[in-house]
Parts: sequence; structure tokens; C-alpha cells
Amino acid sequence: MIKVVTSEERHTSDRCWIHSEFSFSFADYEDPSNAHFGCLLAHNDNTLMPQEGFKKHPHHNLEIVSYVISGTLKHVDSMGTEQLLEAGTAQVMSAGTGVEHSETNPSEGEPVRFLQMWFLPSHRELKPSYAFRKIEEDAYLNRLYPMVSGTSDRANESLNENENGLRVAQDVTCYLSRLESGKKLMFPQHEERRTHLFLINGHLELQCSDGNFDLKPGDAARIRKSCDLQMTSAGSEPAEFVLIDLP
Repeated sequence: MIKVVTSEERHTSDRCWIHSEFSFSFADYEDPSNAHFGCLLAHNDNTLMPQEGFKKHPHHNLEIVSYVISGTLKHVDSMGTEQLLEAGTAQVMSAGTGVEHSETNPSEGEPVRFLQMWFLPSHRELKPSYAFRKIEEDAYLNRLYPMVSGTSDRANESLNENENGLRVAQDVTCYLSRLESGKKLMFPQHEERRTHLFLINGHLELQCSDGNFDLKPGDAARIRKSCDLQMTSAGSEPAEFVLIDLP
């Protein structure tokens, strides 16, 4: 089964200082029929204006994954972390027993766009932790690069020697890919697993047992109990996307 959620179907939240597109119920958007996809609770596409941001606020028992698409995001938390996250950087914060953090745009003139994904952890009340990694483009060019993983088997099959994905306290793997025009990738989906694919830029053709689907920027596909997925970059520009394998 595959469900394509178009960019236009997402909930738009525009507060002037931040523009967000919510794929699932979040903040002022309440839809019980669209509350989560497995353990994926939130998938937000945020654009934060210069010199703006979220003041320090708490989280508990969440695995929070962020990926900076453009600009620079500043992260400060109660664990003593203060970090500038440039475009191409992935970040994982395990909130566990409780952590406070702020997210701001330090730039005076450039917005910062970043994806943020919330997952339920495999166990509650874990010790809070934080990690980040800048990902070079050649690491995910024309391949599925597991930038974040809570597993050691399937994700590691995609890693080259000396590569390490960020760890998350849940049985999920977040892959990043930049697929050049005309290139194809296969993803063998397991019967008991879910797949969430979100297209950041470009155009992507998705083929599976349910048929052929064309995705444009901001579109997502939610897939369950399907056959192997074939992804083809269909536009003149590369297709950049995040693919999440989850229970």
C-alpha cells in the first residue's frame, strides 16, 4: 500500500518569523487521522527567518532528528551543547528524561531551512544525548546514505569503510540521497516495515507493486507491505530526498 501526500496537502503554518509545513498533526494542526506513521510523530519542513528562533523549551522521551537544507541553524541545550549547524548537517538529540534546547537563525540576512523529525524512542526515560555530523555530498550522491540509524545490520550494509551514521534510540534508519538525472536506486522493503519518503528538491519517479508515482518537491510517499521500490530522478536537476525505514 502506498499513499502519496502532496506538498499542497501538508498543513501550512506561517508566523512571519517561521514558515512551516507539517506532514502530521503538530502544534496548531490537529487531525486524529493524521497523527503519526508508525513511530514517526512529526515531519516538519521549517524555514526560519534571520535573527529569529525558538526560545529554550523542554522535551521528554523523544528522538529528534534534524537535517539542515540551507543556511545555518544554531543549537543550544541544557547538556552544555552550543553548535552552529551548516547546510548538509544532520543532528540527533535524544530527549529521554528531559532536556531543554533552543534553535535560532544567527544570520543577519539568510533564512535557514531544515527538516525536523520526531520519533518515539524504543525505551522511555533514557539518558539525554546529542550528536551531529556534516555530510559531504559525495557520501550520498547516487546512493542511499544512512545518516541516522538505530540498527546495526541493514543500515551498515549501505556504509563504506570508515563511515558512521548517527545513532538514534529507535529501530529506524534515515537515509539521505542526491540522485542525478536519469539515475535509479532500488530499496527492498521488508513486509513488516514501513517506508516514508520525502522529496526535498527535484523530481522523482517511484515504482512499486501499486504502480508508478511522480513526486515533486515537498511531496511524500507513505508505504506499507509493498514490493521493492525503484526510485528514478526524472527532472533535469538532481532529486534530493530523505527515505525513512521504520517499524
